[in-house]
Parts: sequence; structure tokens; C-alpha cells
Amino acid sequence: MPVDPSLVGRQFPAPAPLTVTPERVGAFAAAVGHPGGDVPPTFPIVLAFDAMQAFLDAEQIDLHRIVHGEQRFAYVRPLAPGDELSATLTVTGVRQIGAADIIATTSEITDASGAVVCTGKATLVHSSGGAA
Repeated sequence: MPVDPSLVGRQFPAPAPLTVTPERVGAFAAAVGHPGGDVPPTFPIVLAFDAMQAFLDAEQIDLHRIVHGEQRFAYVRPLAPGDELSATLTVTGVRQIGAADIIATTSEITDASGAVVCTGKATLVHSSGGAA
């Protein structure tokens, strides 16, 4: 079933905040092959994925029907161990091309004070299972 375009503007928060710890950073850095001891610039995907999963669950969209088309981050400041981060995903666009839904999202990552740390933008391609 196609994704409803009326979702544009809806927000989906991640279920819980995430604390940036040296252990989490180390595990993520090892998984993506990031050298050095700083927080990898793609680390916010961990929390942005939680917000995306909240969206998929709320809208009953199967993850196995999603292809991640694009991802980018714009930073206000670097992440650091000790940061407690929250994420809220906003659906910013939905359009259909054949049997695919192209879903644009923005995930705002904030620290414990509510200040924006970075913004992630993603394009998700959803196969609605219909014929083109």
C-alpha cells in the first residue's frame, strides 16, 4: 500500500535519548572503519534510526520494503562523549513514482538543553508492492 502523502509535517520522536559514551563511539567507529578517537560524523544515524523506526512502526511500514536512498548531516557543533541526545524525525515530503514511494525526512538531533546539535536529512525509497 502506498504511503499517505498527508504524513508530510508529522513528527516522530525517538523513543529514548541516547548518551554519547566512549564505548558507543568506539563500537560505532569500529563498525564503520572510522580511524581516530573522535566521534564519527555519521554517529547520529544511531539515534536518527531510532526516530525512523518510530515512524515506520507508527505507520506500519515494513523496514524490509525500504531502501536508504540518501543521507546527510549538517552540524551546529561536534558531538562529544557525555552528550545526551534526542531525535525527532519529521516527514518533509512524500511522492509516488510507479510502485515506489519517495519519502523525504529530516531528523533534528538536540542535546539535553534542547539545543540543535545537528540535522540529518534522508531520502527513503519504499516499495509499496504494487505494479508500476
